[in-house]
Amino acid sequence: MQIEQIYTGCLAQGAYYITSNGEAAIIDPLRETQPYLDRLERDGVKLKYIFETHFHADFVSGHVDLSRETAAPIVYGPNATCEFECISAKDEQEFSIGNIKIKVLHTPGHTMESSTFLLIDENGKDHAIFSGDTLFIGDVGRPDLAQKAAHMTQEQLAGLLFHSLREKVMTLADDVIVYPAHGAGSACGKNMSKETVSTIGDQKATNYALRANMTEAEFIQEVTEGLLPPPAYFGMNVAMNKKGYDSFENVLHLGMRALSVVEFEVAAEETGALILDTRKNGEFAKGFIPQSINIGINGDFAPWVGALIADVKQPILIVCELGQEEETVTRLSRVGFDNLIGHLDGSFNAWAKAGKEVDTVHRITSEQFAEAVKIGESKIIDIRKESEYYAEHVEEAYSKPLAVINEWIKDINPKEHFYLHCAGGYRSMIAASILEARGFRNFTEIEGGFNAIAKTTVPKTDFVCQSKVLK
Repeated sequence: MQIEQIYTGCLAQGAYYITSNGEAAIIDPLRETQPYLDRLERDGVKLKYIFETHFHADFVSGHVDLSRETAAPIVYGPNATCEFECISAKDEQEFSIGNIKIKVLHTPGHTMESSTFLLIDENGKDHAIFSGDTLFIGDVGRPDLAQKAAHMTQEQLAGLLFHSLREKVMTLADDVIVYPAHGAGSACGKNMSKETVSTIGDQKATNYALRANMTEAEFIQEVTEGLLPPPAYFGMNVAMNKKGYDSFENVLHLGMRALSVVEFEVAAEETGALILDTRKNGEFAKGFIPQSINIGINGDFAPWVGALIADVKQPILIVCELGQEEETVTRLSRVGFDNLIGHLDGSFNAWAKAGKEVDTVHRITSEQFAEAVKIGESKIIDIRKESEYYAEHVEEAYSKPLAVINEWIKDINPKEHFYLHCAGGYRSMIAASILEARGFRNFTEIEGGFNAIAKTTVPKTDFVCQSKVLK
């Protein structure tokens, strides 16, 4: 028996590849199927089942393409209704893969079809669970995403999750391994650990939601407290996972179309496409195509695309570093952004060499900021998460998280100058590009963000551990 966790940091997502005696199963695969097909060929095994722990909201799964390419059936838990051929398994139904078995444990709460898959090894021993978004390391799945579909409140869903955990998961032996669908950074929970593997025993001892003697009312309150609104694209991804989607190969073909400067400019004017520039924030600051939005590929790219662009049907034109075209298209497809027009051949340099209009961002170093800022007089906007802000921030700075920029941008006085920063420059450049696209030029972005500012003499509040802030 072999179990491989295939972890994708950009989405903080874990897919699982399992083999036994010539057969394989894949759990919660990502959109692009070739890596799985390569593994199957390498190991000389046949894919017998594709298991889905639930209808994912934060990414588009590769289940439909993978099933079409391998003829392996797609298996969900009870209550799953697909618009393609799938097996909606019964609670405690078992599926054989070689010498092992996968047992379906229906664990509703995150969603109504959410299921945990229990792996029973060759000796009949409970070996591991693939807990999806039911149980994370240090946290549990948020119970507010399926309210409309389930016609239930988040409190009612949290109640279901309480019983699912205590009646189906916590009854397993302490040495059973826990393999979750997500880790820290995912929006499917609120306080996940950076660890991606644990055991039932460790989670009973350390996970706040699995405390012994915890009442249902206490669980509901703690699990629903402090939930941020889900990103707008979540519902669209759920729909794609339920209904199916265009093949990844077709999406890749569209995105890999190299457009000349003239073709790119015409396409932008005729389609109303959003120009997405995925270069590093420092390069973007020096020069970019007017109206471009910068979300760097070397960061939490896909989640920020989903959170800020929101509409997966939005036409997109890509500007990226040379050689990163396929990677960019792949990451966009993972969160359902399939309406790709193509990418700029030769990247931004081709645009600049053609003598086309170029925009820039006014960026200064943290040392320059320290010399220029006047605490109490200068306006400073900190776009980090609230928990980061409350842990430590520049004195008198305003907390305006990037995730809700569309709410606070309308309150900006275009005649009042302000400084803009995040933790390291990645998110502040996203915000800067959005501000400039909306016509604002009255700001200065700080290179290196708070991490760099903290090393200067700029006055800061006392540090508070973020874990304490979150409680």
